[in-house]
Amino acid sequence: MRHLARSVAVVIVLAVGLPSARSAEPAKSSTGPWDVAALQKTVVKPEWGAEAGKAREVYYPGELYQGKPTRVFAYYAKPAGAGPFPAVLLVHGGGGKAFRAWAEHWADRGYCALAMDLAGSGPTGRLTDGGPDQTDPTKFRDFTDADARDMWTYHAVSAVLRGHNLLVSFPEVDKDRVGVTGISWGGYLTCIIAGLDDRLKAAVPVYGCGFLDENSIWKSTLDQFSADRRDRWVKAFDPSRYLPGVKCPILFLNGTNDFAYPLDSYKKSYELVKAPRTVSVRVRLPHGHIWNFGEVDTFIDSYLKKGEPLPTIGAMTREGETVSAAVTAKGKLKAGQLYYAVATGAWQKREWKSAPGEITNGQVKAKLPADRPLVYYLAVTDERGLEVSAPHAEMVKEEGEKKDR
Repeated sequence: MRHLARSVAVVIVLAVGLPSARSAEPAKSSTGPWDVAALQKTVVKPEWGAEAGKAREVYYPGELYQGKPTRVFAYYAKPAGAGPFPAVLLVHGGGGKAFRAWAEHWADRGYCALAMDLAGSGPTGRLTDGGPDQTDPTKFRDFTDADARDMWTYHAVSAVLRGHNLLVSFPEVDKDRVGVTGISWGGYLTCIIAGLDDRLKAAVPVYGCGFLDENSIWKSTLDQFSADRRDRWVKAFDPSRYLPGVKCPILFLNGTNDFAYPLDSYKKSYELVKAPRTVSVRVRLPHGHIWNFGEVDTFIDSYLKKGEPLPTIGAMTREGETVSAAVTAKGKLKAGQLYYAVATGAWQKREWKSAPGEITNGQVKAKLPADRPLVYYLAVTDERGLEVSAPHAEMVKEEGEKKDR
């Protein structure tokens, strides 16, 4: 999965680069180059292909690319019966494709599922009428406002919104119970889509986030651009522009040492969301096209099938060396944990450790270690083995006093 979040080799650069395009602006929602209302009204007619396992191949119209019509390839899978069933849009990451097994996973769980290809390819390779590929040179090429709709991100987001239209045209789909989840670059796209498509009832970006110009595996790429070119890309295609517009409940799932989407940019991204928000940061979580996270399934079930929700954990408070957070759960909580690391160096290289937390009277609490400077967060695991976490905090020394940020 080494190509999942990047299409070409890049180097992690954590030095301070050009100032952020957002540094002097308040966070606000945008619709960018997308005419969302028009996209949501677009009639999308399927062109059915062969049956494949429990799924079926399908093609549907995409946006114009360089003035020419395009098609999007996908796998569609559904449960047995007439429905109506909830549905989910499945958004792959870099180096990925329309994964049939992913659609089948959700169909086995009682959902209609559409796993589309976002690289202009079909089941056996590039389509002659496909959209842009998903290599980094394509994603980050220079553009003007006039040709923004030829950019990969524009096409990928539009393909998902058109896929939503396709799903809700099927009689077996409950149009009021549709969610989206994406992995890596698909998580990046999910952050944008959730901020644009107000029909969605749940969203789960895995790994992906915004503020790519401030800290990410692509910071060094963006730093090489002129200020105007970089700021133009950020304004049009960074998820930080769209996350304030999220209206549906959203779960953010990532790892402490993710090579592509580090926790500083990750936290800044999810803190833009005003809708109900859940966070699950897992210590040294592998990065890959992994779609069997119990947290993802359970979160979407809780909003689309009225299933038992994930536990909730509130913001942390600190008194001296003890940190605590309020917790609630419908079922039993199995364990509380404090995760921490020395807060120096690249996020990807930090050595995370853990200590047990105590759960009493609706709170999880733990004593902080002596390490300074320190980054830490509390988490709880329920009896199903599902884990949620509080936003991390950093303890720093300023003028002889210990302060959190």
